Amino acid sequence: MDNILFLILRRLRRPLILIILSFAIAILGLTLMPGVDDKGNPWHMSVFQAFYVISYTATTIGYGEIPYAYSHAQRLWMTFSIYLTVIPWFYALGKIITLLQDTSLRHAITTERFAKSVRMLQEPFYILCSYGESASVLAKALDDKGMRVVVVESLRERLYELELTDTRNVIPSLCADAKLPDTLVHAGVHHPLCSGVVTLTDNDQVNLAVAVAVKTMNPDLPVLARAERDDIAANMASFGTDHIINPYVLFGDQLAVRVHAIGTYILHEWLTDVPGDTLPPPECPPVGKWIVCGYGRFGKSVVKNLEREQITTTIVEAMPDLTGCENCIVGSGTEAKTLIEAGVHNAVGIVAGTDNDINNLSIVMTAYELNPKLFVIVRKNKRHNNALFKQFNADITMHPHDIIAHECLAHMISPLLAQFLALARNHSNAWANALVSQLVSVVGEAVPETWVVTINNKNAPAVTSLIQQNRSVTLMHLTQDPADRRNYLPAVPLMLLRNNEPWLVPAGSTTLQEGDKILFCGKPLAKSIQPKVLNMQKDLLYIIDGIELPDSLVWRWLKS
Repeated sequence: MDNILFLILRRLRRPLILIILSFAIAILGLTLMPGVDDKGNPWHMSVFQAFYVISYTATTIGYGEIPYAYSHAQRLWMTFSIYLTVIPWFYALGKIITLLQDTSLRHAITTERFAKSVRMLQEPFYILCSYGESASVLAKALDDKGMRVVVVESLRERLYELELTDTRNVIPSLCADAKLPDTLVHAGVHHPLCSGVVTLTDNDQVNLAVAVAVKTMNPDLPVLARAERDDIAANMASFGTDHIINPYVLFGDQLAVRVHAIGTYILHEWLTDVPGDTLPPPECPPVGKWIVCGYGRFGKSVVKNLEREQITTTIVEAMPDLTGCENCIVGSGTEAKTLIEAGVHNAVGIVAGTDNDINNLSIVMTAYELNPKLFVIVRKNKRHNNALFKQFNADITMHPHDIIAHECLAHMISPLLAQFLALARNHSNAWANALVSQLVSVVGEAVPETWVVTINNKNAPAVTSLIQQNRSVTLMHLTQDPADRRNYLPAVPLMLLRNNEPWLVPAGSTTLQEGDKILFCGKPLAKSIQPKVLNMQKDLLYIIDGIELPDSLVWRWLKS
């Protein structure tokens, strides 16, 4: 607010000085001009009277000659005062209109309004330091889950898109450079309810600057950052960045998981997608010879993970000197000659992984003409090309922004979910398949909700109270329906964290202890009903003992 006031005073300094000088001269002169009262006696205006007359004259209101008719000298001075004071007023009005259109002032007012809206937030929120393709998906998913978001974006056009988006909550947004510490302060980096900062721009240097600034100003605040270069990722890690996301490495890992553990892949995608959506059946990549077109960061990750699964690859690269590809076929892959040289007739799959969407579509269309049985993986770089890729209908379409959003959701919705998914990868594919079957039988095929229950006085007072009374409360009790204990809520405990030791898919007979954290997966109905079990001791006792206690103390006394 001080900056806005200073800017206004600086812009209006000259017109204000001219108004003050013109008023002073006009008032002084009017007090010196001789006049006569209604009885013909000599009379001079007081300073206050002169100020009053000049005020309504300069503002072109005009009340006439008061308190007495003016003398010729006074009228002559009034005529001079009109031109002396009215012109500066019009000059000032022009400056005010210009000021209202001043970009700096409007930005200062917008920034102050944005900072005020952030200060007034009463719920935990995340700061998104961009509103590109990844961040827009992430913001929508978080908003659908009822989590608050604050957006800082340097491009005004992207904020127009945000304003047109239908959201459950108003999302405060600011057009500014997120690298600047002042911008991060306005966005709430010091706010006690700020849950973390997410920077997912396409520029690694920008993401690094944001991560370093946040960790310098508030070291305890979690930061999720995108980094495609190893040296940038190492620099981020040295400043304590909590989660560094490389979409190409992630996709390569997921592709490898699809090859040898499709159940683990389904589990990951199912738990990190938007609740309520239905996942299409996943395609399992075949084992055999593969052709990889494009040996950039994406291509290198794909080749590394395919070869780790003992799959043979042939690389097609247009600029091997720049990408460091020593053993490859030179070409873009859009020509039939290049693909035939790469052995497309004997291949089982092809990866179109360049950074150009049109080239990628051209590669797979040419490959299909030569070998219609190919398993096709195509990289989609821009979301606005959705219609083109949907029309082609490849076996796997890799979109870096969707991968980034999914990975962020896993960490932001619940850190326990990210920990669970990481531990699940260490289990066998049969274990993952069995868990998926169990989840589908309980919650259905739609993407479920995930939430965390902490056993303490604040979040589960009824459970904590019984534990303190040495009563046994089990995980199964938290999944029973408080309306009818014979029925169970559509929810499954995925992990129990006790003393930092994780238990995956704990048994329902597991006895709870104070401080336990349980990751649940289930339908929204279960998530909305479960708090009654956690907070209402009457409902919890009914689930445990099967006895319904009266609400009134009198009825309880009579029943006893």
